[in-house]
Amino acid sequence: MAAAPDLLFGLRNNFYLGAYQAAINSGDVQNLSEEDAIERDCLIYRSYIALGSYQLVVNEVDSSAATPLQAVKLLALYLLSTDNKETVISSIREWLSDAAVGNNPILRLIAGIIFMHEQDNNEALKYTNVGGTMELTALNVQIFLKMHRSDYAEKQLRIMQQIDEDHTLTQLATAWLNLAVGGSKIQEAYLIFQDFSEKYQMTSLILNGKAVCCIHMGNFDEAESFLLEALNKDAKDPETLANLVVCSLHLGKPSSRFLSQLKLSHPDHMLIKRSLTAEESFDRAIQTI
Repeated sequence: MAAAPDLLFGLRNNFYLGAYQAAINSGDVQNLSEEDAIERDCLIYRSYIALGSYQLVVNEVDSSAATPLQAVKLLALYLLSTDNKETVISSIREWLSDAAVGNNPILRLIAGIIFMHEQDNNEALKYTNVGGTMELTALNVQIFLKMHRSDYAEKQLRIMQQIDEDHTLTQLATAWLNLAVGGSKIQEAYLIFQDFSEKYQMTSLILNGKAVCCIHMGNFDEAESFLLEALNKDAKDPETLANLVVCSLHLGKPSSRFLSQLKLSHPDHMLIKRSLTAEESFDRAIQTI
């Protein structure tokens, strides 16, 4: 018997590759089961969150919505304001300890994402490490790479490859691992992003992937052209701005404008935090002379 068509494939794929508006636009999928309808709504609302429309998600998801949608609303609340963060974290801990809903994969995924934002990778892994979905396993790959444990990341990637080697998330996770390992693997990572750019709509995520590969290979001019193209698509994308800062420094070009834009739109970005720490250390060093 032929397998039923995956009605959410296009929507899911757009979301994974960072084509968030396209994901929202392709959300009108009919004849879905209740479970698939919830997944569709989660992907659409997560796309709105990725575009910065946090308040829209908070307004539209009411208290009677299913657990996965409530979890997505918590992520929107967390990102909406620093005042909400403690409340959101205590709510998510409470839900995760509830036997009835604590094992929901979307709730565990959102918990992992929130604790990654908190720079608490061990806490994130408490909820994501058992996996269960491609997204959870892909998030594990990201967390282990942030912890500089490419050996554990590789084990997670193998799980994904056994489930579906051609899955978009498996390909993305392979590229992330290749970038972390470096050397000859950089070219393999580049080919994955190149393949995406030939098959699907070009997004900031794909362009940044290609640019980072070029930076690793020392092709800074090519990297800059990909990043400027990404900037045309989204002038506030934090990764594009951060990568442009790095690229400009290598090319001997002024980077202060990109750094200022990043500071204004994403003051909590790691590059901004590191740059502020470096400035403070420099100021302290000057005072001692």
